[in-house]
Amino acid sequence: MPKVLKKTVKSVSKVKKTVKVEKKPVAKKAVVKLTAKIEKKQKQIVKPSSKAMETKNVSLSVDVLDSFGKAVGKITLPREVFGAKINKQLIAQAVRVYLVNQRQGTVSIKTRGEVDGSTRKIYRQKGTGRARHGGIRAPLFVKGGVAHGPKPKEYNLSMPKKMKVAAFASAMSEKIKDGEIKVVAGIEKLDKKTKEFAKAFKNWGISEEKRSTIFVLPKDMRNLYSAMRNLAGVSITTAGRLNTYDVLKHKNVVLMKEAVDVFAKEHTKSAKTDK
Repeated sequence: MPKVLKKTVKSVSKVKKTVKVEKKPVAKKAVVKLTAKIEKKQKQIVKPSSKAMETKNVSLSVDVLDSFGKAVGKITLPREVFGAKINKQLIAQAVRVYLVNQRQGTVSIKTRGEVDGSTRKIYRQKGTGRARHGGIRAPLFVKGGVAHGPKPKEYNLSMPKKMKVAAFASAMSEKIKDGEIKVVAGIEKLDKKTKEFAKAFKNWGISEEKRSTIFVLPKDMRNLYSAMRNLAGVSITTAGRLNTYDVLKHKNVVLMKEAVDVFAKEHTKSAKTDK
């Protein structure tokens, strides 16, 4: 082997050795970084979520207010409805199902086979210099049918009962966590006039500007409904009809004391049926 080749081979081997020596500490650094990342992720998994902790620590004993805004007593709200773990994905799904089910899908247009008009050929096929047409009811002409328009369709979506109940409990738990639920009593004794109930809402700390409120009755009470229906920003419903969308749509939820008992009874019924 010539001397020049021997020298080149030796220089190449030296370069390889230096490269190998330089790469070793770099690999160690990468391993250290990876282990640090894995430890961080493990710590995050072990730690319980802050939201779940918040729902557990929320007090479910609420003051019962009279029409003057004074605390008349206290009531403990059922934990199954007001102390559940907040599941925002489930709430979003329940709202989507509710809104989709509000669509009637009754809109319908007339096609060229349904509009009034003659079926004869409007002019001959060839020789006129114009485009060929078969009838006056084609979508191209005035008073003709509509092409590819909407037709009656069902938009209904279904959701299991367990998921509906869990979504409703999540929404109510979020409201109680934010302090946006009030329990009232004795309002059936008020004069059935709108101005009296407007005063009561002020006494409960709900101003006229921010009166986005849903008032929940235990059952159908026509006198209270007629007295409150003209208040701007106030919706009235019963405990049996209240749903997740109504809870989220309004900022405040005002419950009559008797409505809380209805929630507790309904939840026990649903728990029995599930078993």
